[in-house]
Amino acid sequence: MGCGGSNQAKCEMGSTEKSIKAALLIQRWYRRYQARLEARRRCTWNIFQSLEYAGEQDQLKLYNFFNDMMSVINDDSKNAYIVNGTDEEGTPSKDGTVIKNPATDFSDIEVEADYKGAHLTFPLTIKMVQELIESFKNGRILHTKYVLQVLSEARKILKEKPNINQATTAIAKQITVCGDLHGKLDDLLVIFYKNGLPSPENPYVFNGDFVDRGPFSVETAILLFCCFLLYPNEVYLNRGNHEDHVMNLRYGFIKEVQSKYKGKQHASRIIKTFQDVFAWLPLATVINGKVLVAHGGISDKTDLTFLNSIDRYRYKSVLKPPLKEGAEPITGDDDDLARKVDFVEWRQVLDVLWSDPKLHDGCSPNSFRGGGSYFGPDVTRKILAKHNLDLLIRSHECKPEGYEFIHDGLVLTVFSASNYYEIGSNRGAYVKLGMDLKPQLVQYMVSKSHQKLTTKQRVSRVESSAMRDLKEIITANKSKLKEAYLKFDPQNTGFITVNEWAHAMNETLDIAIQWRTLKERLVRCNDEGLVEYESCLELEVLYSVADGDGPSITEALYRNKSSLETIFRTMDKDQSGTITMDEFEDACELLSSHIGTTLSKESIRDMARCIDINKDGIIDFNEFLEAFRLVDPHGNQFAGEGEHSQSNSVADLKAVTDELQKSTANGNGANML
Repeated sequence: MGCGGSNQAKCEMGSTEKSIKAALLIQRWYRRYQARLEARRRCTWNIFQSLEYAGEQDQLKLYNFFNDMMSVINDDSKNAYIVNGTDEEGTPSKDGTVIKNPATDFSDIEVEADYKGAHLTFPLTIKMVQELIESFKNGRILHTKYVLQVLSEARKILKEKPNINQATTAIAKQITVCGDLHGKLDDLLVIFYKNGLPSPENPYVFNGDFVDRGPFSVETAILLFCCFLLYPNEVYLNRGNHEDHVMNLRYGFIKEVQSKYKGKQHASRIIKTFQDVFAWLPLATVINGKVLVAHGGISDKTDLTFLNSIDRYRYKSVLKPPLKEGAEPITGDDDDLARKVDFVEWRQVLDVLWSDPKLHDGCSPNSFRGGGSYFGPDVTRKILAKHNLDLLIRSHECKPEGYEFIHDGLVLTVFSASNYYEIGSNRGAYVKLGMDLKPQLVQYMVSKSHQKLTTKQRVSRVESSAMRDLKEIITANKSKLKEAYLKFDPQNTGFITVNEWAHAMNETLDIAIQWRTLKERLVRCNDEGLVEYESCLELEVLYSVADGDGPSITEALYRNKSSLETIFRTMDKDQSGTITMDEFEDACELLSSHIGTTLSKESIRDMARCIDINKDGIIDFNEFLEAFRLVDPHGNQFAGEGEHSQSNSVADLKAVTDELQKSTANGNGANML
């Protein structure tokens, strides 16, 4: 019996040992699986961020180009607002009365009887704001007259605000700080749902970048301005780098206004008034004298006392600083810029809106974005100590978790637009500060579908979107890449090493990406490990009308379509979304001079004629952009995938708000997101 008992014990011990080993194997496999997913996620994040910053850098590179273009536009005094902004409400006449500016006046606009959106009277009430929210949830557009009234009333109050707001928690005992929203109305509504609407007991700081990129920039900005009108001493609105007319030309806000307010030059009035109001937004907020809230950050030259003393309204666009009195137009070189612009003052504004923190000590130009500064932990300590501050809260950078501490906890980045790059790409967050000013972060992710997806599915979805964007960039530069590959393959074998391929990609596209890690997704390799570089160039840009000179002009226009769109919208004098054929040809010629590539007049003229389908001499630029299609050899379409129409965006917003209402009814709203 003893032996039998001993054998049984050995069997039991063997079974237990196997179970432990199995558990360890599963755990090890799972950790490796999670590590691979995290590596894919980080690689995808790097692609999105690199492409985003490359676009902003390109926009800043357009600065000198814009000066030449703006000088041409300024020849037409009627369109000087593009450069100089509006004349606010109007100009005083000799008898002291104010002559209203027809570009922004709304007294002649009537609200139609069949208008079904929200109705506003001034002063606003909380009930009106709640009705406005419900109207926006149902996809209704606010009437032009009310938009202009809201902006006009907000401007009156903003003009009385200092450059740096002074906020306090003495009354409410707390305050909430929100980061970038970028036209994501659903994120703003979730913040209000979870944290409550602004009130004297619930103050807010909104840290810039209300508009651009997202589909509801108009609604987001108007709702924030309405909250500001209700509680001008409890709602603090900071300017971001996207509260800038030149940025709006490129990143979607102008296009959104044009699509929502067509006819009767309403879009033109709204755009001009928004531009003017943006210039009046304060540049920063200080909470209890201890916490600085600024959109971008600081530099080693930041001086809050000096920043608070400048005339911020002169900076209608931070990308085009005002000239010194009596200065001639800028020619473009750095020495000329330094002579004709108050560079010290300009840098104060540019740094606070455009800068980013870095891990290492020092302060250097922000070459990644193309504007502002990189500031290290030593700069943070110096500036905070100089002004007796304890914390810098900034936004300006999308973070996977919606927030990030850096510089030993002295800098907090808060980003409030969830799903910024793609559904599931990132959380949004806001920060609450109590009397002790210790940050309490609240995270969320707004989506009607993200909870139904596994981590792998979310990563795969975001990864596919990133690769699509990257392939568009590659395809738009096929000719340049082919030239770079051939330098390593003079015998034209069709193969180069992985290092040579990665070097060619990096040098040609100038995008900071680990190309070697993307090899399997972008190219084919032979048995010897050499890259078949033609496999990287298999996608093609097709244009739905005749191409004139063929692939050369199509590729050039596709590669620079964002810059061309910026030029177009600047030349679109009445903000109608259309220009004449002559203006289109002028825009292409301006683009040609900017990119250093010759586009023949005949080629441009032929394409213009093809675009003008109904032969009325007018070109709809939205149709021109949408006519580009990126396809693979098998006919699969890439361009436009993942883009939502306005109707789809409204449907998505309705789905999110319906979920919020269901969650409230079930009593579990706090845990939904």
